[in-house]
Amino acid sequence: MNVLFVHPNYPAQFRHIARVLAQKKHRVLFITANGRKDWNIPGVTRLVYKPSSPPKQEGDVFTELRQPEAHAASVLRSCMNMQRRGFVPDIVYGASGWGVTWFLRDVYPKARLAGYFEWFYSPDSADTRFDGTEPTLGSRVNLRLRNTVMTNDLLACDLCITPSLWQKSQFPAIWQDKLTVLHDGIDTSYFCPEKGPLGIPGLELADETPVITYATRGMEPYRGFPQFMQALGMVLDRHPTAHAVIAGEERVCYGRPREDGKSWKEFMLSQVKLPPDRVHFVGSLPYNLYRQLLRRSSVHVYLTRPFVLSWSLLESMACGCLVVASNTGPVREAIRDGENGLLCDFFTPRALAKTILRALDQQEALQPLRQAARQTIVSRYELGDVLPRLEALLLGRAKPAR
Repeated sequence: MNVLFVHPNYPAQFRHIARVLAQKKHRVLFITANGRKDWNIPGVTRLVYKPSSPPKQEGDVFTELRQPEAHAASVLRSCMNMQRRGFVPDIVYGASGWGVTWFLRDVYPKARLAGYFEWFYSPDSADTRFDGTEPTLGSRVNLRLRNTVMTNDLLACDLCITPSLWQKSQFPAIWQDKLTVLHDGIDTSYFCPEKGPLGIPGLELADETPVITYATRGMEPYRGFPQFMQALGMVLDRHPTAHAVIAGEERVCYGRPREDGKSWKEFMLSQVKLPPDRVHFVGSLPYNLYRQLLRRSSVHVYLTRPFVLSWSLLESMACGCLVVASNTGPVREAIRDGENGLLCDFFTPRALAKTILRALDQQEALQPLRQAARQTIVSRYELGDVLPRLEALLLGRAKPAR
C-alpha cells in the first residue's frame, strides 16, 4: 500500500509505525517541515515543505489561524505535486491541530484518513483554569480558533487516535465516542534499567553521588520549571552532597515567553540561590545520553499542568526511575502515589522539596516503587504491544475501540 504521514515535526509520534510499515514493504512517504538530516528512517521518503511566515497585523483576531493556514497551503501544494508524480496514498495519517491535515480529505477523497489528536483547547478546561485566572474575551477567541483545524479533522477522519484517557476526556462529549485511545508506545527494551557511567561530556560525578534529574524540551511554567527551581534551592541547601542535572533547551515550547525577554532559566537563576558547582545544565541530549541520565537518576522530577503528558515521564518510569511528579490529571493516569511513584502539589515548592528529600533519604525503602514504575510501562505502554494494534487500525484490519 501507499502510506502518507504528515507532521510538521519529523518523525515525532510516527517514528515507530513509519519504520514498521516501511520494513513490510509498503511505500511510505512523510511530509514535514523538519529538514534536519540527523533523523533518517530506512525505507521512508521525506518530503520537506517550508510554510510561509504569515504577516502580523495589529488587532487581527484571526492570528491563531494564520500559522495553520500557512502549513495547510504548503502541504496542499506538496500533495498536488506528489499526485502529478503518480503517488496517491491508500492511507494517510496526520497530526491534527497544526494545519497540515486541513485539506487532506479534499485532496485524497478515497484514502483512509487517520488523525492523531493531542489536545482540544477550551476556556473552561482544567489547563486553562489551572492557576485560577479567568480567561479574557481575547483568549477565549484564540482558543476557539485553535480548534478550527481539529474540529474539521474530527469530521473528516475515518480513524481518530489520542494517546491517553486524560486527553480524550478533554474533548467535548459529542466527539469522545469517535476517539480511540492508543499511546504511541515506549520501547522498553531500549528504555530499561542498567547501571553505568553518566557519560555526559565534561560532567564527572562519583558513583555514590545522589543525582536529581529533570528532563524537558523547554524550561517553562507548563512543565513546572519555576517550581522545580524553587524546590531545588531548598533541597540542595538541606542535602549538601546531592547534585542536579537538568536536560533541555532554554526555550518555551508550551505557553508564552516572558514579556521581559528573559528565559525562564535566566529568571529563576536570578531568583533562587543555587550552588553552581552542584547544578548542571546539559542542554538537549542525544537519546543514548538522555537514557543514561535516567538510568543514573536517584530521583527524577516531572511536573506538568493538566495538559499533554510528556514521553519523558513514561521513559523515566521504563528506566526504573524513582519519580516525584505533580499530582495532576495526566500524571495520575500513569502514577499511583506511593505505589509506582510519589505525587505532590504542583504549586507548592516546599512540598516538592520535602518529597524529593524523602526520596533521596529512603532510596532502599522506596526501591519497590522503581520496579512498579517499570512494570506499569511494560504492561500498558510496551511498544511491541502497541505497534501491531496501531498497524491493524491504520490498515483497516481492526475496528477502533471506543
